[in-house]
Order: sequence, then C-alpha cells, then structure tokens
Amino acid sequence: MIEQDTIRLLRECDAGVKMGVSSIDDVLKYVKDEKLKAYLEESKTEHEDLDRDLQTLLDKYGDEGKDPNPMAKSMSWVKTNVKLAFNESDKTIADLITDGCNMGVKSLGKYLNEYKAADEKSKDICKKLMNLEEKLTVQMKEFL
Repeated sequence: MIEQDTIRLLRECDAGVKMGVSSIDDVLKYVKDEKLKAYLEESKTEHEDLDRDLQTLLDKYGDEGKDPNPMAKSMSWVKTNVKLAFNESDKTIADLITDGCNMGVKSLGKYLNEYKAADEKSKDICKKLMNLEEKLTVQMKEFL
C-alpha cells in the first residue's frame, strides 16, 4: 500500500509540475512588466528544479510519471488564449496564473489526503509543490 500510494502521489505531482510549467510558458510571451516576468521565470525554474527531484523518485520506483490530463491542458490553453485575445494585459495574466495555482493547490491537497500511505519524501515533494503554487499566487496579487 505504501509503495502504491507513493507512486500515485508522485504521478499526480508530476502532472502538476508539467501543467504549471506549461501554463507559465503559455503566458510568458505576453508579459509586459519585468517584475511579473521575473516572478514567472523564477517559478518556472523552481518547478523544473522540483521536477528533477520528482523524476529521481519516479525512476527509483521504475515509473514514467504522468502527463497532465489532455482535456484539462486543452481547456487551460483555450482559456488562456481566449482571455488574452480579448485583453492582453498583465492583469489578465496574473488572473490566469492565480486561477491555475489555486486549482493546483486544491488538487494536490486532495491527492495528499487521498494517498495517506505515501512515503514522507513523496509527501514532502507534494507540499513543496503546493508551497510553490501558493507563493506564486501571493506574488500575482500586486498585478491583479
């Protein structure tokens, strides 16, 4: 049970990291404010750093991880592009990123509770990812 919950939690974190990086990539080209751009680039780097730790653990368990749900990724891309087509502003970007981070924290919290038997390293990675998302949400507030 421990190993099964551990792998499941790591997979969800993997999908979450990939979704976060993809979402940041989707908006970076539209950012005008240098401070906002710096926050997003820093968060992307932190997500990628965490992903390396995550991949090491997945490799240990012989698992390839998980890609984000294709429907969720498509919906996110459409929402981002439609909103930015109507209002290509840093405020819109901050709003989109905040929504994405909030959904990420909510999902990760659910998986953390669902996979209670996961090992501490995996739970730690999940909590670190949640903290990254929460930190970015706080940083976005000045742009809303």
